[in-house]
Order: sequence, then C-alpha cells, then structure tokens
Amino acid sequence: MKLLSFLDGNRESWGAVVENGVVDLGRALPQYPTLADFLGSDDYAKREAIVGGQKPTLALSDVKYLPVIPRPEKIVCAVRNYLDHHNEAVAFGMKREITEFPPIFLRVWRSQVAHNAPVIRPKVSDNFDWEGELAVVIGKGGRHISQADAWSHVAGYSIYNDVSVRDWQRHAQQIASGKNFVGTGPFGPWLVTPDEIGDPTKLKLETRVNGATVQSSDTSMLIFSIPRLIEYCSTIFDLVPGDVIATGTPAGVGFTRKPPIFLKAGDVVEVEIENIGVLRNPVVDEAQGR
Repeated sequence: MKLLSFLDGNRESWGAVVENGVVDLGRALPQYPTLADFLGSDDYAKREAIVGGQKPTLALSDVKYLPVIPRPEKIVCAVRNYLDHHNEAVAFGMKREITEFPPIFLRVWRSQVAHNAPVIRPKVSDNFDWEGELAVVIGKGGRHISQADAWSHVAGYSIYNDVSVRDWQRHAQQIASGKNFVGTGPFGPWLVTPDEIGDPTKLKLETRVNGATVQSSDTSMLIFSIPRLIEYCSTIFDLVPGDVIATGTPAGVGFTRKPPIFLKAGDVVEVEIENIGVLRNPVVDEAQGR
C-alpha cells in the first residue's frame, strides 16, 4: 500500500493511493489527524480492510503533495553510510575512516519539501548538491530496540533527497549547518508499506539531474544496516511514530567530481528507488528579498 500526505485546498490530509486515485483517510478517519497518528495506531495493522471499504475521492494527478510526514519529531540522517560513497570521499582527499558507530545528524522538519515542489538553492551558496536516499519511517515507537526486533518497528519506506549546501556543511566538524536550509529536504512521494517493498537490503537507487544518471547503486552497499541504525538511534532517542531515518547516499554526488558539479536554478532532480517510485523536484533560487 502507498500512503501519502497532501493538501485538499487549505486542509492538510492524508490517504491511500488506489489505482489512479486517492482515498482521503484523513476525512474518513478523523480520529487520526495525521498519517503519523495512523502509523502508530492499532488500526495500522488493519489498513487493507480499512482502505478496501473506501473509494477514491481525488485523482492522483490533481493531488498537491506534502512531505510524507510533514512534521516528524525527528529526521535522523546517516552520514557516509554507503561503501561506494565512503570510497569516493576518500579518493577525493577527505580523511575518513569507517567508524564503530553510525555517524548521524538531525534535520529539522521545516527544511522539508514535497514531491514536485521546488527545492530552494540558498542565495548564500552555489555549492548545492544532491543526495538520493532511502527513508525509513517508524511505526511502532520504542527505546533500546534490538536489531532482532527492529524490522517490526518499521511502518514503511520512502525517498529522501538530502540536498546539501556543501560549503556551509564544512564550516565545522558538525555538518548540520549545510543540511538544514529551508526548502532543501525533498521527501516523498509516498510511504510504501513493507509488504510491497520486498527485500529492503537490495533496492536499486538512481538519482538523475535533467535526465542524466548521476547516482546508481543499491541498498546492499549500506555500511550500517537499517536494524543497526534503528538500534543505535533508539539508544539515544525515544523513537516515535512518524520519525524518519534517512539511511545515507551512494556514490555519485556532485562535489567529488572533477570539476565539481552543483545544482542550479532550472535543474530537475529525480530520485528513483525500486518498488517505491520517483521523487521529483525542480531547483529554484531563493528569492532575494527573503
């Protein structure tokens, strides 16, 4: 099943994709105001029966998407978590070692944008880089979750583009300043439930800029597995329904190229992950008056 958040006029809602339409579950299930509320409920296990009794009220082509989880409590992002990306960073000249523990940072939800929405290149930088990533969305919360139990805490999977402002990322050892600019976190188009994903450790991932493939890998290249990331994060935080773990990006980012390639206004970035779909965003420049 595909589940999404969207705008119906000025009303935020969420629902399920059925063929070429959307069932508005936010209206049908008012006890769950957001998709995150539904993911954390007992009814989430009954989703097939619930959706099976509903008819689409909107055409998918008419939907204005929101980020899959518009305001997650936490967006945890893994750093250099693909072996091929680690190797390209070392080849570029960065002094990096594979560590015992997963390096992570946090994104703020206000940095997110939806599928089809513009991603905003800030006026303070032209070092604007793509990072296509598999996103894991938490359904059942918890603390000190073991790797053996981790899969049962996953509500589903989506696509993240952890667009990075590279020069700001390098202001200090902590990279979060280059990862939290407004309008730089595309997330979508929807969440796909685990039963439709297949094996999440072998999903193909491809990023394209203006139709040209710039990243091509698969999730078997992850250094720290999804259960390991969940275990580690839940040791630090109380994970709650709707939390997002962006699992890292593969090789092919722009800054390692010679010469570097960065995104500019007018570019279109697409991240495609097997069994999920395509997250598409045009690039625009930040308005000078902001």
